[in-house]
Amino acid sequence: MTPDPRGRSRLAVISALGVFEILSWGSSFYLLAVLAGPIAAETGWPTVWIIGGLSLGLLVAGLVSPRVGARIGRRGGRPVLAFSALVMAAGLVLLGLAPALPVFVGAWILLGLGMGTGLYDPAFATLGRLYGAEARPAITTLTLWGGFASTVSWPLSAFLVQHGGWRGACFTYAGLQLAVSLPLVLLAVPAVPPVETGPGAGLAPGIALAPAERRAFLTFAGVLILGGTVMSLLSVHLLSLLQARGVALAAAVSFGALIGPAQVAARVVEMAGRGRHHPLWTLTAAMSLVALGIALLAAGLPAVALALMLYGAGNGIYSIARGTVPLALFGPERYAALVGRLARPGLVAQALAPTLGAVVLARGGPDALFGLLVVLALANLGLVGLLWRAR
Repeated sequence: MTPDPRGRSRLAVISALGVFEILSWGSSFYLLAVLAGPIAAETGWPTVWIIGGLSLGLLVAGLVSPRVGARIGRRGGRPVLAFSALVMAAGLVLLGLAPALPVFVGAWILLGLGMGTGLYDPAFATLGRLYGAEARPAITTLTLWGGFASTVSWPLSAFLVQHGGWRGACFTYAGLQLAVSLPLVLLAVPAVPPVETGPGAGLAPGIALAPAERRAFLTFAGVLILGGTVMSLLSVHLLSLLQARGVALAAAVSFGALIGPAQVAARVVEMAGRGRHHPLWTLTAAMSLVALGIALLAAGLPAVALALMLYGAGNGIYSIARGTVPLALFGPERYAALVGRLARPGLVAQALAPTLGAVVLARGGPDALFGLLVVLALANLGLVGLLWRAR
């Protein structure tokens, strides 16, 4: 790839951010998928409170996202991402040292701050600040790296737990944040000239929206809310739903493992298109594939593998659309600040959705939860149609 104006090739910058994202997701969002069981077994803490730590972290990430986007818009992503590595390392150390459940849950406040300053949305904003209107290919490539986060982190977490316990795993991830993530950001991500603002300009200068733009902004925020809800519901409750359909646990795990490769394959196909189509087509394809996959699961048809591959493919390119649609709709100048604002509703939805799913499962059973997922997926398709009109 060609060098950017600051002398670094885009390939080097994106590769550094790709490794950074793998470690950020593995150290936070995907951490408890492997560690929750060992933590509960060793400490006796209720699993619901252990998993609740992640929900708290996502809420914190949602709360700080607008300020994070505005900060990146003004100063660039380098200092924000470096802060993420530092605060995530601190949160992981506190997590590993936690002598009691309140300390454990409190550590997720720090990890939430790290997620809010280091997961996809800040990385997208960083690329938008660096490359402006030409950031779309970089965003697409970065999501391809991110697609390997669970593939790398889950086996690594299992290995670390086996050889050093869950506390040792937390300390190791903290060390990786300091020894790998922090240097990558400081050495590979270019600094950018700050955007100066006058007194009283606030944290997010230049993001005023015209009425038509505001309609598009709110509609896309709705897409992110429903998309985050569906993703979180299915991620947390997929195994329970499949077992309720008569699928054995081992087979359910194998079926679930198809989602990751399907995500990556769909992102490769999107990259092959080289951005020749409007990002709204990517979003439309994503929500259509997600809705089709969920509908097949809800119908109880035997094509479980096909349904999850369709869902995974849709979810994979949905991550790309999250970053590229705002760039196309609102332009590069306001991109970082608007991405920060848009991140909040989706993260809050992801935080609250697992609890909603648990309540629906307890009161209505798996059919009720499947019905809710279908309704949400179809409603999101409707919102995408409205977004085309708002455009």
